[in-house]
Amino acid sequence: MMLSHTYLATGIPSSKVKYSRLSSTDDGYIDLQFNKTPPKIPYKAIALAIVLFLIGAFLIIIGSLLLSGHIILILGILVFLPGFNYLHVTYYASKGYCGYFYDDIPDFDD
Repeated sequence: MMLSHTYLATGIPSSKVKYSRLSSTDDGYIDLQFNKTPPKIPYKAIALAIVLFLIGAFLIIIGSLLLSGHIILILGILVFLPGFNYLHVTYYASKGYCGYFYDDIPDFDD
């Protein structure tokens, strides 16, 4: 009595497995692996950048108008700069400029 060979992962006898030759023109690559996926737009981070930008601009204006509110002026600058930076990156990434990507903006997905 002779036992037939089977593939352990599938349980299919080796006599029922069909093999085919690879074409001689196949270089091992498929077109799908070279397609770029569309960029994922971080909407939450962009909304946060807009809020930081507006709050920072408001605090800078109030601080400069009061002239005695140095703390408000410093807080306004600290809030304004990241908001402006992320809006800057968002604008140029949306226009497709070289070197600007949505990946440069931190993502706040849950």
